[in-house]
Amino acid sequence: MSATIVTRHASLDDAPTIAPLLDKYRGFYGEPSNLAQSLAFIQERFHLGESIIIVALSNQEIIGFTQLFPSFSSVTLQRLWILNDLYVDEAQRGAGAGLALLTAAKRFAEQTGAKQLFIEGAEDNPRARNLYTRFGFVENSDYHYYHLPLHHIQG
Repeated sequence: MSATIVTRHASLDDAPTIAPLLDKYRGFYGEPSNLAQSLAFIQERFHLGESIIIVALSNQEIIGFTQLFPSFSSVTLQRLWILNDLYVDEAQRGAGAGLALLTAAKRFAEQTGAKQLFIEGAEDNPRARNLYTRFGFVENSDYHYYHLPLHHIQG
Protein backbone atom coordinates (compact mmCIF):
# COMPACT_ATOMS: atom_id res chain seq x y z
CA MET A 1 0.00 0.00 0.00
CA SER A 2 1.42 3.38 -0.98
CA ALA A 3 1.81 6.19 1.52
CA THR A 4 -0.41 9.23 1.43
CA ILE A 5 1.24 12.38 0.10
CA VAL A 6 0.74 15.47 2.24
CA THR A 7 1.97 19.00 1.64
CA ARG A 8 2.86 21.87 3.93
CA HIS A 9 4.70 25.16 3.85
CA ALA A 10 8.37 24.70 4.58
CA SER A 11 10.32 26.54 7.25
CA LEU A 12 13.96 27.41 7.68
CA ASP A 13 14.35 24.18 9.70
CA ASP A 14 13.53 22.23 6.52
CA ALA A 15 16.35 23.82 4.51
CA PRO A 16 18.89 21.00 5.13
CA THR A 17 16.37 18.46 3.83
CA ILE A 18 15.29 20.56 0.83
CA ALA A 19 18.88 21.39 -0.23
CA PRO A 20 19.71 17.89 -1.59
CA LEU A 21 16.50 17.97 -3.63
CA LEU A 22 17.40 21.41 -4.99
CA ASP A 23 20.86 20.11 -5.82
CA LYS A 24 19.37 17.20 -7.81
CA TYR A 25 16.92 19.59 -9.50
CA ARG A 26 19.82 21.81 -10.57
CA GLY A 27 21.65 18.73 -11.84
CA PHE A 28 18.68 17.88 -14.05
CA TYR A 29 19.24 21.23 -15.76
CA GLY A 30 22.95 20.60 -16.25
CA GLU A 31 24.35 22.49 -13.28
CA PRO A 32 27.22 20.91 -11.34
CA SER A 33 26.39 19.54 -7.91
CA ASN A 34 26.98 21.99 -5.08
CA LEU A 35 25.12 21.00 -1.95
CA ALA A 36 26.57 23.80 0.19
CA GLN A 37 25.53 26.44 -2.33
CA SER A 38 22.06 24.87 -2.65
CA LEU A 39 21.62 25.01 1.12
CA ALA A 40 22.84 28.62 1.27
CA PHE A 41 20.42 29.58 -1.52
CA ILE A 42 17.43 28.07 0.30
CA GLN A 43 18.45 29.62 3.62
CA GLU A 44 18.85 33.04 1.99
CA ARG A 45 15.36 32.86 0.45
CA PHE A 46 13.94 32.18 3.92
CA HIS A 47 16.01 34.89 5.64
CA LEU A 48 15.04 37.50 3.04
CA GLY A 49 11.42 36.37 2.73
CA GLU A 50 11.83 36.14 -1.04
CA SER A 51 9.97 32.92 -1.75
CA ILE A 52 7.41 30.47 -0.50
CA ILE A 53 8.48 26.85 -0.43
CA ILE A 54 5.95 24.06 -0.21
CA VAL A 55 7.11 20.51 0.48
CA ALA A 56 5.55 17.13 -0.26
CA LEU A 57 5.92 14.44 2.37
CA SER A 58 5.51 10.69 2.30
CA ASN A 59 5.73 8.84 5.61
CA GLN A 60 6.75 12.18 7.19
CA GLU A 61 9.79 12.41 4.88
CA ILE A 62 10.21 15.35 2.49
CA ILE A 63 10.27 13.89 -1.02
CA GLY A 64 9.66 16.97 -3.16
CA PHE A 65 9.27 20.72 -3.16
CA THR A 66 8.03 23.66 -5.13
CA GLN A 67 9.27 27.22 -4.79
CA LEU A 68 7.11 30.21 -5.61
CA PHE A 69 8.41 33.72 -6.21
CA PRO A 70 6.15 36.79 -6.05
CA SER A 71 5.55 39.04 -9.01
CA PHE A 72 2.96 41.58 -10.02
CA SER A 73 1.06 42.75 -13.07
CA SER A 74 1.13 46.50 -13.58
CA VAL A 75 -1.51 46.14 -16.28
CA THR A 76 -4.09 44.39 -14.09
CA LEU A 77 -2.73 45.74 -10.77
CA GLN A 78 -2.69 42.22 -9.32
CA ARG A 79 -0.31 39.79 -7.69
CA LEU A 80 1.18 36.90 -9.66
CA TRP A 81 3.18 33.90 -8.46
CA ILE A 82 5.98 32.33 -10.45
CA LEU A 83 6.21 28.64 -9.72
CA ASN A 84 9.92 28.54 -10.42
CA ASP A 85 10.85 25.09 -9.16
CA LEU A 86 9.01 21.79 -8.91
CA TYR A 87 10.97 18.68 -8.05
CA VAL A 88 10.14 15.24 -6.70
CA ASP A 89 12.86 12.75 -5.81
CA GLU A 90 13.22 10.25 -8.67
CA ALA A 91 12.53 7.23 -6.46
CA GLN A 92 9.25 8.81 -5.32
CA ARG A 93 7.81 9.83 -8.68
CA GLY A 94 4.49 8.48 -9.84
CA ALA A 95 2.88 8.54 -6.39
CA GLY A 96 1.16 11.90 -6.88
CA ALA A 97 3.62 14.23 -5.15
CA GLY A 98 3.94 16.52 -8.19
CA LEU A 99 0.16 16.87 -8.44
CA ALA A 100 -0.09 17.47 -4.69
CA LEU A 101 2.54 20.23 -4.90
CA LEU A 102 0.74 21.90 -7.83
CA THR A 103 -2.55 21.71 -5.93
CA ALA A 104 -0.99 23.27 -2.83
CA ALA A 105 0.63 26.01 -4.92
CA LYS A 106 -2.68 26.79 -6.62
CA ARG A 107 -4.48 26.91 -3.27
CA PHE A 108 -1.83 29.28 -1.88
CA ALA A 109 -2.02 31.54 -4.94
CA GLU A 110 -5.81 31.69 -4.66
CA GLN A 111 -5.61 32.48 -0.94
CA THR A 112 -3.30 35.40 -1.65
CA GLY A 113 -5.66 36.81 -4.30
CA ALA A 114 -3.27 36.18 -7.16
CA LYS A 115 -4.41 36.67 -10.73
CA GLN A 116 -2.26 33.87 -12.15
CA LEU A 117 0.27 31.21 -11.40
CA PHE A 118 3.10 30.89 -13.93
CA ILE A 119 5.32 27.93 -14.68
CA GLU A 120 7.65 27.08 -17.53
CA GLY A 121 8.65 23.66 -18.73
CA ALA A 122 11.81 22.70 -20.54
CA GLU A 123 11.39 21.36 -24.06
CA ASP A 124 13.28 18.21 -23.10
CA ASN A 125 11.00 17.49 -20.13
CA PRO A 126 7.72 16.31 -21.70
CA ARG A 127 6.67 14.46 -18.54
CA ALA A 128 6.59 17.70 -16.55
CA ARG A 129 4.93 19.66 -19.36
CA ASN A 130 2.26 16.97 -19.62
CA LEU A 131 1.59 17.25 -15.88
CA TYR A 132 1.23 21.02 -16.15
CA THR A 133 -1.22 20.72 -19.04
CA ARG A 134 -3.27 18.01 -17.29
CA PHE A 135 -3.37 20.21 -14.19
CA GLY A 136 -4.88 23.07 -16.20
CA PHE A 137 -1.95 25.30 -17.09
CA VAL A 138 -2.45 26.84 -20.52
CA GLU A 139 0.50 27.28 -22.83
CA ASN A 140 0.89 30.96 -23.64
CA SER A 141 0.54 31.61 -27.35
CA ASP A 142 -0.07 35.37 -27.03
CA TYR A 143 3.39 36.39 -25.85
CA HIS A 144 6.94 35.41 -26.62
CA TYR A 145 9.19 34.72 -23.69
CA TYR A 146 12.65 36.27 -23.74
CA HIS A 147 15.55 36.31 -21.34
CA LEU A 148 18.70 38.39 -21.23
CA PRO A 149 21.73 36.54 -19.89
CA LEU A 150 23.88 38.79 -17.70
CA HIS A 151 27.52 37.95 -17.15
CA HIS A 152 29.04 39.08 -13.90
CA ILE A 153 32.67 40.04 -13.82
CA GLN A 154 34.54 38.22 -11.08
CA GLY A 155 36.89 40.61 -9.31
